[in-house]
Amino acid sequence: MTESFRRDGEYEQYENPHQGAQQQHASSPVNPEWPPPPAQPPLAPSQPAAFASGGAGSYGGGDGNGGGTALLTAAPAEPGAPAPAPKRRARGPLALLAAVAIVAAAIGGGTAYGIQELTGNDTVASSSTSTNVVPSSAKGTVAGVAKAVSPSIVEINATSNAGESTGSGVIITSDGEIITNNHVISGATSVKVSTSDGKTYTAKVVGTDSKKDLALIKLENASGLTPATLGNSDGVQVGDQVVAIGSPEGLTGTVTSGIVSALNRDVTVATDEGQSQGQGGGNDQWPFEFGGRQFNGDTGSSTTTYKAIQTDASLNPGNSGGALIDMNGNIIGINSAMYSATSDSSTAGSAGLGFSIPINTVKSDLATLRAGGTDN
Repeated sequence: MTESFRRDGEYEQYENPHQGAQQQHASSPVNPEWPPPPAQPPLAPSQPAAFASGGAGSYGGGDGNGGGTALLTAAPAEPGAPAPAPKRRARGPLALLAAVAIVAAAIGGGTAYGIQELTGNDTVASSSTSTNVVPSSAKGTVAGVAKAVSPSIVEINATSNAGESTGSGVIITSDGEIITNNHVISGATSVKVSTSDGKTYTAKVVGTDSKKDLALIKLENASGLTPATLGNSDGVQVGDQVVAIGSPEGLTGTVTSGIVSALNRDVTVATDEGQSQGQGGGNDQWPFEFGGRQFNGDTGSSTTTYKAIQTDASLNPGNSGGALIDMNGNIIGINSAMYSATSDSSTAGSAGLGFSIPINTVKSDLATLRAGGTDN
């Protein structure tokens, strides 16, 4: 039944089968009706095998029995009729798909290679979207964020004529570039940095920007460090859960968590180096203005205002320059100002009022900082 159906409905285009064979021989060895229309029944599993193994009479022309009989029985072809190449016909779609795949792979690989060649190995790991720095097994947990990002957070001890201050910083390249607050290292004559594995480095100040309260320092003789991934602060929303890591009161690697309380808060800080009170030792707190009020002392007459992310994650003196992190492990802010309700360190505690410089502000300022900043 199948054989008869295919002879009548699929391959026999001519009333005289010999006439069809002669015209096919004259024009093309391949039947123009191949492959069969979608509405026709598919070939039986045994048919492709006979088709593939057939010799000169495996397809087309035939001995007057029609294309269908030749396909199923591998009958000899009519003398003088060339054998078609059904394999090439069948491989056409596969070859097209393979070519598309190869082109796509070449484009993807070439793009990745080009980016690597342009950026190098020690450039900042930055993302325009939220990437998953935290392993999938610990995704969305404070413990997972802390484990993934803590190796990228350092403690900074700066010595100046006014004394010593303690703050935090974020490693952004494997050879030791670190982002921190300007007020942490302002006026420093010596800067020491401790990494999460207990190693201590001497650092030099590369550039400062007092108008954004940012600074870039570089460790001496450092390599193989774990850089943080700088995220996209434009995607942050009120209510997002966040994690803060820093060295409050010199307690290295302290982890706290909370949420984003508000966005685009106007925070005013001092730009005068004389106002840099340091970030450790009880009463030493960085003064700032917010909502028309002054906190932690007088900011003085030389000030600057920036837009900040507000968080209720517990921040205390020493957290300055540390990281505010989303739950995928991306840095979304640099902690810069925190409110302490009292100057008495024995009764002080977090008031749930902390501010971070958006990481997109940091990324846009990196070239300036690497060139020495706006203060030089």
